[in-house]
Amino acid sequence: MTKSKIPLAIVYDFDGTLSPGNMQEKDFLPKLNIKKDDFWKEVTKTCKDHKADNILIYMLLMLEKAEQGKISIKRNDFKNFGKNITFFPGIIPDPIKVGTPEIGWFDRINECGEKVGVNVKHFIVSSGIKEMIEGTRISSKFTGIFASSFYYDHNKLAKWPAVVVNFTSKTQFIFRINKKSYDIADDKSINKFIPDNQRPIPFKNIVYIGDGETDIPCFKLVKEKGGCSIVVYNETKKNSRKLPKKLLEEGRVSFIAPADYSSGKKLETIISALIDKISFDDHYMKIPRDK
Repeated sequence: MTKSKIPLAIVYDFDGTLSPGNMQEKDFLPKLNIKKDDFWKEVTKTCKDHKADNILIYMLLMLEKAEQGKISIKRNDFKNFGKNITFFPGIIPDPIKVGTPEIGWFDRINECGEKVGVNVKHFIVSSGIKEMIEGTRISSKFTGIFASSFYYDHNKLAKWPAVVVNFTSKTQFIFRINKKSYDIADDKSINKFIPDNQRPIPFKNIVYIGDGETDIPCFKLVKEKGGCSIVVYNETKKNSRKLPKKLLEEGRVSFIAPADYSSGKKLETIISALIDKISFDDHYMKIPRDK
């Protein structure tokens, strides 16, 4: 087996990309007996009334609703809310289904890279709650999870948003991955000048996978910098292909594919081809040229 040495970062949005729906809707809102439509309508109305950021408001309302419902909102509580989050097909092996691969998406893609000398690293860049993502069954598969998170007081209770990741600030984390500057509190390394050819993960070796309009800045950034942007859609939802098709026609993404991470499906075919291309390009650049 060829030793992995060529870096490749696959960056994922979370809600709607790896998991159907919004993570708050799985266990958090039901525990408070709040209907998801009611919660998001209140978020939208509050944003309009106060001309506020959508992510800040939903995080504020999560804290307020939890306090009103007298449920604990410590870090571990949020992690527990993430335990039952479900995923699109293929991400986690389903032992019940006949013919399901023995390993899930992340391990399959890693093995695909190892065969041709590509070291694949997976990252999350999401407007969802980091603590919930950390509680999921797939959290250990990621080199970095960049998402909205809370500040906790001396009693370990969530009191205030510590990090807010909205659709424009998502691009910051693409640069952090590009420069290997993973410490969010470190503003110096992310702003330090590093020539493109000296950055740990070049943009041409970054793949961004998302599902909607909030991912457009990242789609555009990665694609324009020479990387690959893929928009996925939920096949079970009516008209779910409409936006992806529009983004492809506008040149904002490189590919569209169903959010099916199973072996042999379109998404795996695209990523496998990209891995082979990255390996070939690296090898080709090292071949001596005739003078």
